[in-house]
Amino acid sequence: MLDAHHHLWAIARGDYGWMSPDLTALYRDFGPEDLRPLLEAAGVTRTVLVQAAETEAETDFLLEIAARTDWIAGVVGWIDMFGDGFATRLDHYAARPKWVGLRPMLQEYEPDRIRDPHFRESLAEVARRRIPFDILTFPRHLPDMIAAIQAAPGLHAIIDHISKPDMTRGVDDGWRDGIRALAAVPGMHCKISGFVTEAGPDWSVERIRPFVDVVADAFGPERLVFGSDWPVCTMAADYAQVVDAAQQLLRARFGGDDMQQIMETNGLRFYRLAGHQASTRH
Repeated sequence: MLDAHHHLWAIARGDYGWMSPDLTALYRDFGPEDLRPLLEAAGVTRTVLVQAAETEAETDFLLEIAARTDWIAGVVGWIDMFGDGFATRLDHYAARPKWVGLRPMLQEYEPDRIRDPHFRESLAEVARRRIPFDILTFPRHLPDMIAAIQAAPGLHAIIDHISKPDMTRGVDDGWRDGIRALAAVPGMHCKISGFVTEAGPDWSVERIRPFVDVVADAFGPERLVFGSDWPVCTMAADYAQVVDAAQQLLRARFGGDDMQQIMETNGLRFYRLAGHQASTRH
């Protein structure tokens, strides 16, 4: 099994602008040694490590961890898509072992930032090179994000955390329409991740189910990818609970072959990791 979305961090690095001491479950270091036993217990043998800070120092930090951790198959890093010199920095990281893609933290900005000409130019370059691209947005960003994607044909992209709808309420029409519009773009993928934190501390599988149903109907089993969003998920659930909830939700709709795709094969294919062999037991 592949966990296609998790984080690791060291608080002293000091570039996690979104993190503060009041986030008591998260405000400590999380390293490979913390995650490894959880992966082994869940049967996860490979992972994709995703950036959590808007600096190249973060990307370098994660690549250093990946270099000494065999079960981390790839790193999704950060590069400034709003400034000059993007293509040069893309060249730099594309040559680094285990660098598999990039993610701007668009959720931190107002939606109109997506219209920035520099961002549009950078996104077109990502599309031209067919580099895996993670989309981190809230539902309010979707109209501008859809327009940007449509202006960058061939973009090889995946939506993180189903775009973070508020699951403490019913399904919002705007979010559902946005998901369907994204799914209509050829090659677009979606991560089944981040759901427990959006469903509130008293989350339940039944509360989450209508949202997963929307995504499952839109993308089908060929374009869904599982990710734990650990350790962010620990604000609401432990690792085993997240894996179990995802499997409960997906097995209600999909059989064994489709589940294998969602829980491993699709992520390996999306990030081009199919030839990478690793194990948490080495």
